[in-house]
Amino acid sequence: MGVTYRRILLKLSGEALMGELSYGIDPAVVHGIAEEVAELVQEGIQVAIVVGGGNIFRGMKGAAAGMERATADYIGMIATVMNAMTLQDALEQIGIQTRVQTAIAMQEVAEPYIRRRAIRHLEKGRVVVFGAGSGNPFFTTDTTAALRAAEINAEVLFKATKVDGVYDSDPVKNPAAKRYQSLTYSHVLTQDLQVMDSTAIALCKDNAIPIIVFDLSVRGNIKRAVTGESIGTIVGGFCEVC
Repeated sequence: MGVTYRRILLKLSGEALMGELSYGIDPAVVHGIAEEVAELVQEGIQVAIVVGGGNIFRGMKGAAAGMERATADYIGMIATVMNAMTLQDALEQIGIQTRVQTAIAMQEVAEPYIRRRAIRHLEKGRVVVFGAGSGNPFFTTDTTAALRAAEINAEVLFKATKVDGVYDSDPVKNPAAKRYQSLTYSHVLTQDLQVMDSTAIALCKDNAIPIIVFDLSVRGNIKRAVTGESIGTIVGGFCEVC
């Protein structure tokens, strides 16, 4: 296994845990993700995960429906903890030691987020799942992923999605949409390509953390990305359209 990266941060959307369901969590999908993460851990790769909560509750939708935005965002943060605990259970059932750390204190079910403790867990071969976002409303879990990646000195941020990279337009609406292989941070920001929110992109740019966007639904893609295989789109490389 020609590993390129030794410490990674994997960003999972809440929707990724739904599979083909319209709501909630598909245990088969979570088990599949856990097995792929376990393969990496067994190869000595340090894995941290940030998970969203859109499969249960999305703050922006709550705010659009009339809820106060800060309250809606806090509810969304709690949803991410539910997903984090689900991932922890799936990983530990296959023998992978896992710790959930939350940015909102939930001492009965998870550790508080402490940077040095998180790094120590990684060094001991444990998977660390970060829940509750950044602990602040008005910030997305994409921004949290970039922030945690910088804090734990991750070599790369993997954004696992339902599409196989970054396109110049929506591939669902436009069958002729072009997929990029490599883009600069600046091009993503100026063209508003919706890879991640602009705060997350800027954080990764400032800390020189490459972002690799790939399709999570293809079995083995996490391992392929970690070993440096050219899949999806890398943000932080050369710009093929500049």
